[in-house]
Amino acid sequence: MHIRNIAIIAHVDHGKTTLVDALLTQGGAFATHEQVGELMMDSNEQEKERGITIYAKNTSIVYRDCKINIVDTPGHADFGSEVERILRTVDCVLLLVDAQEGPMPQTKFVLKKSLELGLKPIVLINKIDKPAARSIRVVDEVFDLFVTLGATDEQLNFPYLFSIAKQGIAKRTLEDASNDLSPLFDLIMAHVPEAERNIDAPFRMQPSSLGYDNYLGRLAIGRVFEGIARAGDTVYVKRADGTSRTAKITKVFVAQGLKRVEVTEAHAGDIVTIAGIPDIYVGETMSTDPDAQPLPAITIDPPTIAMHFLVNNSPFAGREGKLVTTRHIRARLEKEQETNVGLKVEEVPGTDSYKVSGRGELHLSVLIEAMRREGFELQVSQPEVICREENGVKLEPIEQVIVDVPETFTGTVIDMLAKRKGEMVDMKTHEGNTRLEYKVPTRGLLGFRGEFIIETRGEGILTHSFIAYEPHKGVLPGKTRGSMISMENGVSVAYALWGLQERGRLFITPQTKIYSGMVIGESAKGEDMTVNPMKEKKLTNVRASGSDDAIVLTPVQPLTLEQALEYIAEDELVEVTPTSIRLRKKCLNEHDRRRSRRKE
Repeated sequence: MHIRNIAIIAHVDHGKTTLVDALLTQGGAFATHEQVGELMMDSNEQEKERGITIYAKNTSIVYRDCKINIVDTPGHADFGSEVERILRTVDCVLLLVDAQEGPMPQTKFVLKKSLELGLKPIVLINKIDKPAARSIRVVDEVFDLFVTLGATDEQLNFPYLFSIAKQGIAKRTLEDASNDLSPLFDLIMAHVPEAERNIDAPFRMQPSSLGYDNYLGRLAIGRVFEGIARAGDTVYVKRADGTSRTAKITKVFVAQGLKRVEVTEAHAGDIVTIAGIPDIYVGETMSTDPDAQPLPAITIDPPTIAMHFLVNNSPFAGREGKLVTTRHIRARLEKEQETNVGLKVEEVPGTDSYKVSGRGELHLSVLIEAMRREGFELQVSQPEVICREENGVKLEPIEQVIVDVPETFTGTVIDMLAKRKGEMVDMKTHEGNTRLEYKVPTRGLLGFRGEFIIETRGEGILTHSFIAYEPHKGVLPGKTRGSMISMENGVSVAYALWGLQERGRLFITPQTKIYSGMVIGESAKGEDMTVNPMKEKKLTNVRASGSDDAIVLTPVQPLTLEQALEYIAEDELVEVTPTSIRLRKKCLNEHDRRRSRRKE
């Protein structure tokens, strides 16, 4: 049986996983009695809740006696390291572009990586049923993007189709009458080259991603480049520095639809999962030949954001979680490193904290949320940008930002980005909507999303993706508002909160347990304010018409983890437990906070 390997790449929410659903359904991956759901490749809990793909996953279908391995990749920039590695295992990519939005920041990022590897993409203009779809113009924009990224003449001659993934339809032209994905299947068969099947050579494979099984341990996932992978074979694992070690393959798995099926052997060209090598890592070469040359190293872009993970030492420590010690946190972070290749963990000497670096706020918040659901209690610091120095020049990460807003908010957004050292690249207005393209330091985007949503009244769309490191842009303005800090331990009272809500935005409701040093709200002023949320109304025997006003509290919107990470300042922490997300000052005591400010 012939094998063809293809990855589906796109910007977030352009319809990759929906398309994979349709390919699986029409490709015969399900028996007649099986129930077919939606977004089946998004199997992780957080993927289902957030509506995004976080982990790259592969599946397969059989079409006309050809096995087609399909890899569904994340669309969010923070998980770009997954895409970079997966592209090494395929022979073609299917670039999905929204017929209304056109090429977006992550489209540019994943396409650039594909073109650098010499892949010749197929372009699919999706969601052509949108009222504001501009399908033909988007094809031209994709061509311009190919030219900008330095595509070769062969790559510029890309085939393209139009589709509605949700309905499982693909068309060669907009006027075609089509009721299935047959045009896409035919194009894959015609355009995607067959995988090379050099089965006579010794087995050689390079893991592009890692998995973990509670019974089998670490799993290596990748493409067999040469030979045959057999369970029971002894292999030599080679690092890029030339050193090698021996190991034994215990099990070999391949994808069949959504199932992982154990096989005795897998041939060159197939994408497989191998168990039995507990210390295998991405980019290492496995071979049955001790003299085999290592495959080219897989390079991954470095992390751009770092946070400190600390043991929870608040007055409420240990009340809500089961895993609370340094040992627990260290073991969990080490386990995460085994499969999350874009993550970097460093122990901070002399403290109970770990510096965890990743590709963005979302990358790290997904990890924190996963730990919270597993029963961990911990504290995390404000995200900080990782700068580096080259030839004596300080460099910082710069991101491409695309903003879509109604024309009335254009001036506000331009002013906001200018204050954050943003540099305008392009500006287009079409039918009352404006698209702004900027280059902005990553520092300037920390905490920006919440302010952006408020200023555009929820009508703006913000997307951004890392571009490169550039010289440091100078000092940015800090937080313009301070925090309301509790001065007492106890339980909040409605009467006290009624008086405080006029002085800022509250984060807590009545009858919330609080402690001294906990942040209970945002002050309207530019400085911190210590308040008493437990102050009760003085009761007397005298009634007065002016003092018995009804207590009406403004409803409180509970902070999500991402909002909490965006909000906190340098001297604050987010306390994360299985049931609560609280904000607090690093120094809980008011006198300690004053002393530390004087030292600064």
